[in-house]
Amino acid sequence: MTQKLYESVPSSRPTAKFLTATTLSATLLFLSGLTLTWTVIALIMATPVMVLFSPVLVPSAIVIFLVITGFLFSGGCGVAAITALSWIYNYVQGKHPLGADKLDYARDMLASMTRGVTEKAKEYGQYVKYKAREVAQGERS
Repeated sequence: MTQKLYESVPSSRPTAKFLTATTLSATLLFLSGLTLTWTVIALIMATPVMVLFSPVLVPSAIVIFLVITGFLFSGGCGVAAITALSWIYNYVQGKHPLGADKLDYARDMLASMTRGVTEKAKEYGQYVKYKAREVAQGERS
C-alpha cells in the first residue's frame, strides 16, 4: 500500500524545473522592463542635446560613414586584386587552380573560331581576287 502511495506522488523534479523557469522568466522580464524604461528616459534627456548639435553631428556622421565605406571598398578591391593575381600566378605555374579548365575550354573554342574565320577570310580573298581577274579580263575584251 505504501508502495502505491509512493508511486502516485509526483516527483519534485518537475516542480523544481517549473519554479526555476518561472523565477528566471520573471527576473528577465523585470530587467527588460527596466532597460526599456531607462532607454526611454535617456532618449528624452538626450533629445535636446541631439537637436542642438545636429548641425555638427549629421555632417560628421555622413563623413564618417563615407570614410568607412571607402576604406571597406578599397580593402575589398585589394583583396580581389590579390586573389586574382594569386590565381593567375598559380595558373601560369601550371598548378591548375579552380576554374582553369573552363578557361582552357574557352581558349580552345576561341582558337578554333579564329581558325575558322581565318579560313573563311582567305576563301573570300581568293573569291575577290578571282572576280577582280574576271572584271579585268572583261574590260580587256
